[in-house]
Amino acid sequence: MAKKSKYNEPKEIVYAPAREQFITDTIEKNYMPYVMSVIVSRAIPEIDGLKPSHRKLLYTMYKMGLLTGNRTKSTNVVGQTMKLHPHGDQSIYETLVRLTRGNESLLHPLVDSKGSFGKQYSSDMCAAASRYTEVKLDTICGELFRGIDKNAVDFVPNYDNSMEEPVLLPSSFPNVLVMPNSGIAVGMASSICSFNLEEICDGTIALLRNPKTSTEKLLDIIKAPDFPGGGSIIYNRDRMREIYETGQGSIKIRARYNYDKAANCIDIIQIPYSTSIELIIKRITELVKEGKLKEIVDFRDEIDLSGFKLTIDIRKGTDPDKLMAKLYKLTPLEDSFKCNFNILINSTPRQMGVAEILTEWIGFRMGCVRRELRFDLDKKNEKLHLLLGLAKILLDIDKAIKIIRNTEHDTDVIQNLMEGFGIDETQADFIADIKLRHLNKEYILNRIEEIKGLQDEIAQIEEILGDDLKVKALISKQLTEIKKKYGKPRKSYLIYEGDVEEYVEDESEDNYNVKVYLSREGYFKKITALSLRGNDEHKLKEGDEIAYSYEATNNSELIFFSDKCKVYRAKCSEFENTKASAMGDFIPAKLGMENGEKPIFMRLYTAPTADENVVFVFENGKGVRVPLSSYETKATRRKLIGAYSDASPIVAVLYEKEKEPYEIMITGSDDRAIVIKTSLIPLKATRSSSGVTLMSLKKGSKVVSVSTDIPEDTKGYKKTKIPATGTLLAEKDIRKQQLTF
Repeated sequence: MAKKSKYNEPKEIVYAPAREQFITDTIEKNYMPYVMSVIVSRAIPEIDGLKPSHRKLLYTMYKMGLLTGNRTKSTNVVGQTMKLHPHGDQSIYETLVRLTRGNESLLHPLVDSKGSFGKQYSSDMCAAASRYTEVKLDTICGELFRGIDKNAVDFVPNYDNSMEEPVLLPSSFPNVLVMPNSGIAVGMASSICSFNLEEICDGTIALLRNPKTSTEKLLDIIKAPDFPGGGSIIYNRDRMREIYETGQGSIKIRARYNYDKAANCIDIIQIPYSTSIELIIKRITELVKEGKLKEIVDFRDEIDLSGFKLTIDIRKGTDPDKLMAKLYKLTPLEDSFKCNFNILINSTPRQMGVAEILTEWIGFRMGCVRRELRFDLDKKNEKLHLLLGLAKILLDIDKAIKIIRNTEHDTDVIQNLMEGFGIDETQADFIADIKLRHLNKEYILNRIEEIKGLQDEIAQIEEILGDDLKVKALISKQLTEIKKKYGKPRKSYLIYEGDVEEYVEDESEDNYNVKVYLSREGYFKKITALSLRGNDEHKLKEGDEIAYSYEATNNSELIFFSDKCKVYRAKCSEFENTKASAMGDFIPAKLGMENGEKPIFMRLYTAPTADENVVFVFENGKGVRVPLSSYETKATRRKLIGAYSDASPIVAVLYEKEKEPYEIMITGSDDRAIVIKTSLIPLKATRSSSGVTLMSLKKGSKVVSVSTDIPEDTKGYKKTKIPATGTLLAEKDIRKQQLTF
């Protein structure tokens, strides 16, 4: 019998015991470190205005000598940056591209470039490969690195401990508000617009002189953001004040254009920073195809070496200003930049206004300047100490030479000089290293004359270090120099909101007859008369039916009452033409209603007359009439809350003309009903009125339906006074009610 192998024996499977782990522990141990890494080390800029990727790249270029040297291939910079930033070469190069002069993303580019780097205003114009382009640091980077070799900032080891890198750059101007920056972290984001360098320097100087400078004063100095792409900012001081105080808000920007009368064309020369030429062209193309821009004959991208240009050929007789007003409303030629000034301060994200950011930068910069001054002070004290030792041998140079010559061993020279002249080891070492040719009276006298100058400089530095006002004065002086050297005129013009001419759609434009429908489930259809011919069978969801239909025009206005006490307004033109065989637009989604909210009434809306009313009937048996004029608003608002009382759920909303009252049948859940004229229902001017009791209900009963389809025999149901007690429905009326509702 064959021996059974131990390898063929069945093995017992032992399962590890299930380990319980709370979701809170998982978040704390696994998720939170990732969140903090993204916030602190990747997406949010710090007080020097740079993200870690920017800082590592610029510092690498600085160490490569590219601040003063010639340009080098971009691929060299990318390769060297990997020593500090261990990411793919493509992501590093994309960071480099955005900082270049060629890309036009920054008001003050940090990288001087040669080659094709794409354009910020175009998504299709991409940068050439890094092996084809060349870069060096722009001269303004000298201000970012000022004092970095004088211990102005802390250094930390890089990821593999092979070299050190700065924690921050000692930027000598508030680059955080001059360089536009945006980033999305986990649970937070940052979006910082750029400001004019001259204005930021002036605003910072004002805060240095008076830390309590008001927002109003800052608004006078720093007028508004200044975008690299130019454009026109639609200026609203109140909105701008909110951004300056909270660091959050939205800024409207318009494109700028010129009209060429000879060629009868509009040349758009600047567009909003937050859009691209491709998005604009795509939208104009759509509108031309839809027939909404009949004034345009042709349009084309004419970007060349001279800069941005989008040319629009227009029909003869077209008013260019009116056409542009229309384009501003319908295309991204007018766009918004959403501000969210989220900045890392000591590794903690903080949302701050302009004054608070500048105050934080002043505190940071004062620390950098103090460290620079202490570095200079130590160097000057060290030099003074050496010169004071040199002064002691001036009285007897021959004695110093004799001591050195008579010393037998090299190691004893320092000790003998120390004993011979009463100097310390550092001074003796300095004297011993003086060249023989310099051991003459003239050289030593010239060096000793430096002592007085050094002592004055040391006293001056100590005086500055001991006085915050003097440190601030020094920073102000630097800012004035930077403003004078690098300042540029504003690129973004300001247009006051009151001067903006809004486009008003011509009622006769694109106007034609339509028929509109709303189903009980909330589906809306706008159908032209041509589409209705021979095809009037509607496609609807199972159990759905058409509740309202009206003859209208494409420019007619509609109002929708919802079951959540709200009124929504919309134009027919906002809906696409459809066919009866289509489902149509779902109104809750189209008008942005809340979850579970649905329309219960639709009506064509024109300027209401005095006798037009809306009738409301509620579950508790109460009802009220409200004048339609109560829903008029001064501005064209899309949504109005508090349209009617929320004391009881709504059952029906009806339209009524006071001169033409009609009968309605109100039915309760206990199969009792009343028929009354709408004129019996009291008229209240207040929309929130809960009304009066129309039908007296037994305990536990409620109104379930309201109908204008009245039975032929109203005997017993018809009431002439309210409140009225319902009459039990006849069997045939019950069946009719069930079929209807």
